[in-house]
Amino acid sequence: MIDVALAWSGGKDSTLALAALREDPRYRVVALLTTVTREYDRISIHGVRRAVLEAQVRALGLPLVEASIGPAASNAEYEAAFGLALRAAQERWPGLRHIAFGDLFLPDVRAYREVLLASLDWVGVFPLWGADTAALARQFVCAGYRAILTCVDTTQLGPAFAGREFDASFLADLPATVDPCGERGEFHTCVYAGPLFAGPLPLVAGERVRRDARFEYCDVQLGPLATVAA
Repeated sequence: MIDVALAWSGGKDSTLALAALREDPRYRVVALLTTVTREYDRISIHGVRRAVLEAQVRALGLPLVEASIGPAASNAEYEAAFGLALRAAQERWPGLRHIAFGDLFLPDVRAYREVLLASLDWVGVFPLWGADTAALARQFVCAGYRAILTCVDTTQLGPAFAGREFDASFLADLPATVDPCGERGEFHTCVYAGPLFAGPLPLVAGERVRRDARFEYCDVQLGPLATVAA
C-alpha cells in the first residue's frame, strides 16, 4: 500500500478525491496539505477561515500539514512554501513521496504540478482525472455531502451565487457556460458535512465582500454549536 498526502482545499473536489483514495486499495491517506495565506489566516483562494479548516481536519480525523504564503504570492513563493511543507511531511512520514490532487481536466494545471513535483522527487496522484464533472457534481450531492460556495469569479458567474448551497437546485441554476465542478475557477466551495465527516460542522454564512473588483467572497464561520462539540 502506498502512503499518500492529499492537497486539501476544504472544497468538494478535494473531498471527492479523498473519498476516491479511501476506496482505492492501493493508497493510504496519511495527511492533508493545505496552503494558507498568513496575513489573512485563511485557506488560499477559497478564503476559508483557519478555524473552519481545523474543524474539517478534526471531523476527517487526519493530520494537517500547512504551506504558508503571503498575499498575492508569486509562483516562486508558493513553490518554496510547498516544498517546505512536503519536506515537513516526509520528516513525519519517512518514505512518503506521493501527493494527490482533486484536479479534473485542465492539462496545463496537471503539467505544472507534475514538473514541480518531479523537481522535488515527489509523484502526483490524480484520482478524479478525466471524470465527467456533471456526474461528479451529482455524485457529491447524492452521496449526502454538503458545501457552501465561498468564492465566485464574477467574470464567469453571477455574484449572487456566493453563499449558496452546492445542491441540486444550485446545479440546475448554473449557466451552461459554467463547469458543474467549477474546474475553470468559476467558484470554490467549503464542505461541512458528508460520509467522510465524523459529524456536520455548524457553519454560518456571514458577510459577502468583493475582492480585486472581481471575486465575490462569502465568509463562513463556525456557529456556537462548534464550541459545545469541541
